[in-house]
Amino acid sequence: MNKVILMGRLTRDPEVRYSQSAQPVAVVRFGIAVNKRFKRDGEPDADFFNCVAFGKTGEFTSKYFKKGMMIALVGRLSVNNWTDNNNQKRTSTEIVVEEQYFAESKAAFESSRANSQSSAPNAAQQEAAQPDDFYSVDSSVDDDNLPF
Repeated sequence: MNKVILMGRLTRDPEVRYSQSAQPVAVVRFGIAVNKRFKRDGEPDADFFNCVAFGKTGEFTSKYFKKGMMIALVGRLSVNNWTDNNNQKRTSTEIVVEEQYFAESKAAFESSRANSQSSAPNAAQQEAAQPDDFYSVDSSVDDDNLPF
């Protein structure tokens, strides 16, 4: 089974090209940065992946996705091997996108984009900008009384 599920931010605007066949097909390439769950000192905070989307999926990507936008995608891992003009063997790995989803609202994206264009906010401003989606649960609640 070859299945990849990622959620992260686009590192660049999608680049669209069309195949040179009788029925041109959209080929859209973009990058995605996925935050690491655990971070070690001196190591990058994110992994970067190259992605490609074909056909209608690619056209959707080029029309609605922009640099900095949070997306979720489902696809497969593809490893390409070739020999370049200098007779060197080359390899590239990319995610072939099969499904993709918006992972944040348009308002949240525009607000994060506006914040990144202004000066870097301090920690208190960042905390205040975070939505209050979670609340603490009283640790004295008995698990047997939960509805799930």
